[in-house]
Amino acid sequence: MIITKTPFRISFVGGGSDLPAFFEKQKGAVLSTSINKYMYISTHQYFEADKIRCKYSQTETVGDVNELKHPILRTVLSDFNLNGIEVSSIADIPGGTGMGSSSSFTVGLLHNLNTYIEKEVSKEELGAGACRIEIELLGEPIGKQDQYAAAYGGLNVIEFNTDGTVTVSPVNISNEIRDQLDQNLKLYYLGNQRSASAILSEQKKNTSAEDKFKALEHMVSLVYKLRDSLEAGRLDDFGALMHENWLLKQQLASGISTPQITETYDAGLNAGALGGKLLGAGGGGFMLFYAPADVHEVLDSAMENVGATPFEFSMETEGSKLIHVER
Repeated sequence: MIITKTPFRISFVGGGSDLPAFFEKQKGAVLSTSINKYMYISTHQYFEADKIRCKYSQTETVGDVNELKHPILRTVLSDFNLNGIEVSSIADIPGGTGMGSSSSFTVGLLHNLNTYIEKEVSKEELGAGACRIEIELLGEPIGKQDQYAAAYGGLNVIEFNTDGTVTVSPVNISNEIRDQLDQNLKLYYLGNQRSASAILSEQKKNTSAEDKFKALEHMVSLVYKLRDSLEAGRLDDFGALMHENWLLKQQLASGISTPQITETYDAGLNAGALGGKLLGAGGGGFMLFYAPADVHEVLDSAMENVGATPFEFSMETEGSKLIHVER
């Protein structure tokens, strides 16, 4: 049996510039971190050598890989030309909540199956391979940040170059600043699991409009401002820069915000948060705030009043990794 453990991610600023509609014209960038919530993928030889069994939210047993309903499993297993295998997944967080779950699944699956066939792969190969599966083969209207965040792990600036390559650069901060940042980030679940595809498809179409493109350019500039503030230990800049990014992001497509999301965000600011954003493409999921420790109690109460549930997490640094290999 082989088991991989692949983190989810939260993105702070720059989201949307990882779409080809933007970075093919001008370099995009995001600043994000992986967190201690994971996608676990296990594989082992299946009892019936001529069949494939896959367990996720459903269980499928098929005699031909092309019969699989799960698009990522069907595409990846076909790519590897594997039979007589059982694949199972367990996640700490449900899909459709803005933490890059599908990409964590794809990265973890690629990591696992390469190990299954006794092939070593780099973090770069995992990130690029997951992009190939999701964007090129499956045609998902998504960007490239989630795949690389899951593969590499840690707090990074991820740049999307006009030639299609991706550069991952760690943000260099002290343990003290990292601990304080961890303490000041507050996450709340709003509900409303949703597919990002519709919002991202609209955003892709809108990117050609001059005002939308300018908004994304501004968001990319915030990535470097936030990196410099973090590396200089100016943590209170964090909230203001996230707030500026959130205001810009709402201009990119309809459906990114909703009355519930606006109410939640405003309640957070009124309770003392210095800034925040909705995770993912929009429409629901998790709301992230940056808030000094002395307002956390008031913030928790304000979120309870609007029906948002606190969710504990911390940043992690390892990315996708093997946690069990037994042949």
